[in-house]
Amino acid sequence: MAERARHLVLFLREPVPGRVKTRLGRDIGMIEACWWYRHAVRDLIRRVGRDPRWHTWLAVTPDRAVESRFWPEDLPCLPQGGGDLGARMARIFRTLPPGPVLIMGGDIPRAGAAHIAEAFALLGRSDAVFGPTPDGGFWLAGLSRGRRKAPAGLFRNVRWSTRHALADSLQTLGDARVSFAAPLPDIDTGLDLAMHRATGGRGGD
Repeated sequence: MAERARHLVLFLREPVPGRVKTRLGRDIGMIEACWWYRHAVRDLIRRVGRDPRWHTWLAVTPDRAVESRFWPEDLPCLPQGGGDLGARMARIFRTLPPGPVLIMGGDIPRAGAAHIAEAFALLGRSDAVFGPTPDGGFWLAGLSRGRRKAPAGLFRNVRWSTRHALADSLQTLGDARVSFAAPLPDIDTGLDLAMHRATGGRGGD
């Protein structure tokens, strides 16, 4: 791997009914929510996972899921490790080989390679980048890992799954230079999914 390579990390959960997309599952049923997630992840990997402009990693939970046959064999798979979402993301930012890192989830059906390329371009002139979601969270987070290292308190005490998630995360970055990528919706509830389908239901390019 070339020094200072770009790294795209897909943060994924093993697609097991009742253990993935449970908020969505409460609205549409756990099995249907799981199947939606399985297809969303496969489509996301197809759209962004093999682009030669970056190196793609699959960071999965639970840790034993690295052995799952669901993941494609041609992409490296690593465990997220313990802790809340913030602790797991911070660990990835601190342990990957040198180069800028973007982390995103598997439930962003409108994200495409152009969005990822834009975010990496923003990291060329910023310390951090976020892709906001309409609910106050974010679909993507990135660090340039250049002149500044990941702060010791990165993502600490963030109120996840609330409208405060992005604002709280920004607070953990101190005086870092932050840029914002295009806002995109994630799919957390039945209403989110209905709105996505009502507007075409297609993935990003």
